[in-house]
Amino acid sequence: MEENFNKHLGNKLKLRRLALSLTQTKVAKAINVTFQQIQKYEKGTNGVSSNRLLQLSNYLKVPINYFFEDFSGYLINSEKSIEAHISVNYNFLVKVYSELTQDQKIKFNKSIQIAGTNISKVG
Repeated sequence: MEENFNKHLGNKLKLRRLALSLTQTKVAKAINVTFQQIQKYEKGTNGVSSNRLLQLSNYLKVPINYFFEDFSGYLINSEKSIEAHISVNYNFLVKVYSELTQDQKIKFNKSIQIAGTNISKVG
């Protein structure tokens, strides 16, 4: 399954990169890897770490679930969320969170609290 996911992720990465008219070199510089590494990601020969995936998501201006949204074999929650109409891979989110530094976790938790406050004000 991991190999299939690497190929899936590589295809999604390449599609988004081309849609934004970016070169492999430009993407590589943005996330501090070699363009050969981007080639390997796109071919599916190398897996992408959680941190790199976050960097790619940010640089390519897509939500993290962009890479997972149509790869049903990797999703835990196969039913669509009623509110968001997306599937959520909680294992991936837990893995990403566990790789954050303590400072990043504090910032993340603060942003969640702010978002929660804004949501409760709207509702």
